[in-house]
Amino acid sequence: MSITFDDFLKVDIRVGTITAVDDFPQARKPAWKLTVDFGPEIGTRRSSAQIVAHYAKDDLLGRQVLGVVNFPPRQIGPFMSEVLVLGLHDAGDDVVLIGPERAVPDGARMC
Repeated sequence: MSITFDDFLKVDIRVGTITAVDDFPQARKPAWKLTVDFGPEIGTRRSSAQIVAHYAKDDLLGRQVLGVVNFPPRQIGPFMSEVLVLGLHDAGDDVVLIGPERAVPDGARMC
């Protein structure tokens, strides 16, 4: 399926910095609850992320990630996920996060 460039522009992908990582024992698959700061325009959003295979809590704090900020919130068990943090599946089907190679301002939009 192909999309137009205008379709792509509708997806608001921003960079944010992870400011908190909490356990999520109620998740069906192992996951962290992330709090991500997307800068003054977007603010702080929370996400459930199945990334425990590659990332400990301490590895995540202060890390910049990309997230889709204009999807509607999604209920994940007892938790409301407000942003989709982006990643890629590796050869073992575990998620590897996507982020900038250099620090950029929180809230910068992917172009």
